[in-house]
This record gives sequence, C-alpha cells and structure tokens, in this order.
Amino acid sequence: MVVSVALPEIRDTLGGGITGLQWVMDGYTLPFAALLLLAGTLSDRIGARQAFGVGVVTFIVSSAACALAPSLAVLVAARFLQGAGAALMTPASLALIGEAYPDPAAKARAIGLWAVGGAVASASGPLVGGALTALSWRLIFLINLPAGAVALWLLAGVPRSKRRESPFDWAGQLVALLSLTALTYGLIEAGEVGLARLAVLVPLAVALVAGAVFFVLQARGEQPMVPLGLFRPRAAATTVAIGFTFMVGFYGMVFLASLFFQEERGLTPFQTGLAFLPVTGFSIFMPVVAARIAERFGAWVPIVLGQASMAAGLVALGVLSATAPVPVLVGLMIPVGLGAGTAMPSATSLLLNTVPETRAGTASGVLNTSRQVGGATAIAAFGALIASLGYDSGLELSFYLAAALLVATMLASLRLRAAARWTP
Repeated sequence: MVVSVALPEIRDTLGGGITGLQWVMDGYTLPFAALLLLAGTLSDRIGARQAFGVGVVTFIVSSAACALAPSLAVLVAARFLQGAGAALMTPASLALIGEAYPDPAAKARAIGLWAVGGAVASASGPLVGGALTALSWRLIFLINLPAGAVALWLLAGVPRSKRRESPFDWAGQLVALLSLTALTYGLIEAGEVGLARLAVLVPLAVALVAGAVFFVLQARGEQPMVPLGLFRPRAAATTVAIGFTFMVGFYGMVFLASLFFQEERGLTPFQTGLAFLPVTGFSIFMPVVAARIAERFGAWVPIVLGQASMAAGLVALGVLSATAPVPVLVGLMIPVGLGAGTAMPSATSLLLNTVPETRAGTASGVLNTSRQVGGATAIAAFGALIASLGYDSGLELSFYLAAALLVATMLASLRLRAAARWTP
C-alpha cells in the first residue's frame, strides 16, 4: 500500500515506464506468492515462531536495501528479497494464532484482530506513504526497520513452537516459481510489445506447461508441497479461490487508482494517500464485525456479502472512472474496502477450521499464495491493459474483469451454508 502511492516519484528518480513500475510492485508480490508454499512447509518443519523470526529479519534487511537502492534494477532485486521475507512471516503468523487459540470461535476472533492489524496498516500506509514521499520515497522503506524491531521484541516472549516432520518438495517449488515468473513476465511484456509477440507467447506457454506439471507433481508425489487432499472439501477449495479474486479486486484497484489519481487527475502523493484513507479506514473494524456475524449466522454470510460489496464497487468504478470527479471515485472505492474487510477474515478462519491443525501452516501458505498470485496477476494484467489501451479504456476493462471474478467466487460461496457454520 505504501509503495503504490510512491510509484510516480520512484519512476522520476530511477527511471522506467509503466513496465518498470509493474516490476517494482510484482518484484515483491512474485516471490511472496511463489515462496509461500515452501514457507508454509518450513513453518511446520522448524516451528512457526522460528520461521516468523527469520522472516522478520529478512524483511528488515531487504527494506534497508530498498531505501538505499541506487537504480531501478537494485530496487527490484531488493523487493524480491523483501517478498521472500514476507512469505516466511505470513503462514507462520497464522500458524501461531492456531497454536494459541485451539477453540474455533476464539480462533475466528483472533484472526479478526490479526486482520485488523493489516487493515490499520492499509489505512495508514497510503497517507503515511504520501507524506513521506513528499520528503523522499526512500523513507517509505525505512519505516519497516523500527516496526520490525518491535515485532522481534514481542516475538521474544512467545513460547517456542513445536517442530513437525514436513519434507520439502523441491521439484514442486522450482516448477511453481518457474510458472509464476513466466506468467508475470508474459503479462507485463504484453502491455509493452503486444500480445502476439514471441516474447509474450513463449513465457505464457511456459507458465501453462509448468503449471500443469506442478499439479501432476502434487497429485503423484509422495511428499507434495501442496497435499491436494487438503482441498477436496468444498469449503477449503472455495476459500483458496476467494483469496485469489479478493486480491485481484482490492490490490488491483489500489494499483490502478494510485497511478490514475496522480498521472491523470494531477493529485500529489499526499493527496492520493488522503483519497485512500476512507477506503481503507472503513475496513479496520469490519474483520471484528465479520467474526461476530459468522458466529451467529455462519461464515458464508460475511463471505458472500463482502464479495458482493466489492463487485458492486468495482462495477461502479468501471462505469464512472473516466468522467466522475475524484471525490465520487473515492466514494465508489469504499464498498470495495468494506467488502474486503468483511469477506477475507471469515474465509481465512473457515479454512483453518476445515483443515487439520497439524497442516495449518501448509494450508495458510496455500491460501496466501493464492492471494499473492492474484495480486501479482492483477498488477501485470491491468498494467498491460493500461499500457495498450490507455487509462480510460484500460481502467474500465480492468475493473469489469475484477468484478466478474468476484461474482464467480461469490456464487460458489453460496454453497458453503452447511460447511461454514460452527458453534461458538
């Protein structure tokens, strides 16, 4: 969130067009997505507390490297390392919650508070990023250093997690990384050179083949990185799909709006941060509200309502993005933020209550992989649409595509009524 507001300033300092800015964003989300699967297994194997600590240290070091980057290439490389640190932290954090709160209802409330932490960061990120960018965009990375130090201090008081035997699937990890990298590269290049070029078609073909090989390896391997049996229950498979569409809608909207407000509407980074404040601010209290609704009516209710709100907001943005004034566009983004804060925490707690506790790290890794793949895909695809069609048509089509995906998973979520209930 903080980086998206600073993209134009980063371009002015280090160079690079829309393609360079896409790599600044996807340089983080790509390793985040690709390594989450391995990180979930690592969390189970060495213990959630230990994995979280390694992730925080990696994130701190890479953030300092981002702040000191002398060129765009160095910044993107540091962002790759930053994404790797985030990949280690995320499934471990959810696994730590699972260890601390075995009761399903208590776990749902705890995940709601976990999501509030992310919502507070999302709400403050654009505003703080806009203010710091007015001084120097490099400061947006330095703020991670004291935050990481506090996290390590708090972690010192957490009991050491148990280790579990969980072998690594190196072949599956390499194929997954190849598939995601090729997909991201192909989509970004499509906006630069066109879809019909070999530079685009070849990596997209590689992504398709590598993705198919990955699923074959997971289905036939003795120790797969992603045990497909975990996701045979409808509730588990649906929540993973929701993770993908959620990030396509929310992260894609943030990326598009950040560029559009500054490049087309002339807003400063700080003004852009202010524009996002009501969008993300409303989502702070929604995870807790969603947990209460889920306890009373079942998790499927906030999941469906949240996705419906996001889809409605995105459709309205698609219709009015070219003509509406900025305050109206900000108002139309609010349902997207409200829906995101409502749907995703409930989907996360539903997944953790569906899979065995011993595979919580792995399941969390798969869910967050799906989310980050959605974010990386949205930035690559939507950036390509803007580069090839221009802002007006590119934004409109991007918002419609994101809304269509959310409607699809919303309809699938309606079938969760039986599975998405628990007794408080």
